[in-house]
Amino acid sequence: MRQDKKAPEEESLIDTSKMNAGKASAIQAAEAAREEQGDTQGFAGQLFMGRFQPYLLFPFPQQSTEEKKIGDDLVKKVSHFLKQNLDPEMVDATRTIPEEAIKGMVEMGLFAMKVPKEYNGLGLSQVNYNRVMVAISSYCGSTAVLLSAHQSIGVPQPLKMFGTKEQKEKYLPLFRQGKISAFALTEPEVGSDPAKMETTATLTPDGKHYLLNGLKLWCTNGLIADVLVVMAQTEAKTLSNGRQVKQITAFIVEKEMPGMEIKHRCDFMGIRGIQNGLIQFTDVKVPVENIILGKGQGLKLALATLNTGRLTLPAAATGMSKYCLAIVREWGNERVQWGLPIGKHEAGAKKIAFIAASTFAMEAVTYLTSHMADDPKVDIRIEAAMAKLFCSELAWKVIDETMQFRGGRGYEKGSSLTARGEKGYPVERMMRDTRINRIIEGTTDIMKLFLAREAMDPHLKTTAEILKKNLSVGTKLRAGVKLAAFYSKWYPTQWLNSSLWDSHDDLGKLSKHFSYVESTSHKLARTIFHYMGLYKDRLERKQNILGALMEIGTELFAMATTCSYAKLKMDETPDDQTPKYLADIFCLNARRKIARLFDDLTDNDDKKENKLAKSVLKGDLTWLEEGIIRAED
Repeated sequence: MRQDKKAPEEESLIDTSKMNAGKASAIQAAEAAREEQGDTQGFAGQLFMGRFQPYLLFPFPQQSTEEKKIGDDLVKKVSHFLKQNLDPEMVDATRTIPEEAIKGMVEMGLFAMKVPKEYNGLGLSQVNYNRVMVAISSYCGSTAVLLSAHQSIGVPQPLKMFGTKEQKEKYLPLFRQGKISAFALTEPEVGSDPAKMETTATLTPDGKHYLLNGLKLWCTNGLIADVLVVMAQTEAKTLSNGRQVKQITAFIVEKEMPGMEIKHRCDFMGIRGIQNGLIQFTDVKVPVENIILGKGQGLKLALATLNTGRLTLPAAATGMSKYCLAIVREWGNERVQWGLPIGKHEAGAKKIAFIAASTFAMEAVTYLTSHMADDPKVDIRIEAAMAKLFCSELAWKVIDETMQFRGGRGYEKGSSLTARGEKGYPVERMMRDTRINRIIEGTTDIMKLFLAREAMDPHLKTTAEILKKNLSVGTKLRAGVKLAAFYSKWYPTQWLNSSLWDSHDDLGKLSKHFSYVESTSHKLARTIFHYMGLYKDRLERKQNILGALMEIGTELFAMATTCSYAKLKMDETPDDQTPKYLADIFCLNARRKIARLFDDLTDNDDKKENKLAKSVLKGDLTWLEEGIIRAED
């Protein structure tokens, strides 16, 4: 992977001169951590510029027969083992994943699924890894997170991507033996703003070690981890203008290194079996050779790791949604009210159709992005972020509809249902486990801002020269001519383009949806351009507008992906038309959502709501809080 060593201030395309010091520092740190565009930009990344490239989606990628068999066999083996050896309701109740279950997963190599075979790992593709995670997530969220935090963002993934030969040889074989890893980035005052990081790493006088000091919060697996990736501040870097900027570096830390202390185990609403907590580092002595990627490259490593690591969340969402579909199918037939099974009443039928179509779309997005991740030439950052955003949001709606469909039985614990002789559908536990997906590995709001930065990158690069300060008039004139030449060609094509005549007849009845994606991608591109011109550098503060635009792009990507997946399914089994029905219902719902989002751009109450929020924060409305009993006091 390409590494760019330029200083943050010199690299950033965003003008930070009008920002306060804290905001400028955060922007510079984030900009420095960004990767350059990969060799091949994906389908979704080009939508924002009005470039419609259907060849990137067709044909929908498939596993080879040999590769599919590897996944089939492992999924079957894992499913059988968990059913026999792990009770997810007990995991939830006791907050403990049994040692025997962990031992069995070690023996199956599940803690080395993503470790290359040369280091005694299973060497699974991202597709097969996510197939396993779909199965595990549908059964026990806590177990899925144990495995995911260990190798999707824990030590195996960054080492596989950036580790030295010596680091790989030393650590990667350990995971087949059952060693567990964790990733320590978040701190009490550091969520999405890493520039506020307080954990430090100070070089010892002999230059051979760093001493780590600080506090890390919400470190999943951290309480049982044998080895961790820990992010810490190293000595600041001085730029050419004399300004100093923070450097964040990634270290491999072993639990045997003195100075690590578990201060607290966190207890959560869901995924209650995870070992997540608050960890104190006090003069932890780490060899310099335990730096991954290089000094000051920690955020770059974290973002690159998350591009692939967050793909586990779509898999988890898909697994849970598949289970929901099974539940509403069975209950929709079994439960009879007013003379009909509830699934045949129109209100129930609408819920079932929504759950089925949404599950199909999530599966399509999950497997497309998984295949993309297996191709090192493809830049997946936009598609990975969209997959996480799309699936985590949609899965929450699916589980909510499932609970509503089950009524009081949905709200009742599965263990209680079983105890009184009914099927122990774990809808209540699944809802609690699912809620975290909209928060971890980039909250919904942060994903939208991340996508906005990536979507606008081509425009920022095009306008960079003319926006730079302290350039000569001649240089700015030349930049202006270049800018005019680009947009005089690009902008008209967002109005007059092939979407006016392309029909995509090979998709049959789904062609209308694919044509809609093409035409709407041009509308989206020119709308982004219009808002950039209207608000200029103030656009980054218009988070609701940016969020709506990014949601539109995400829905378009999901629509196109779902149509491609449906075509694959129908080509495989021509007599089965259900994939067409699923894709059609999903796309119809998505088109209505996109229409609402475009309307929201101009028909909103953002100014009034911002004013009201300021009033609340000032304490003007404390009278509205009167008459309650506050638990935290």
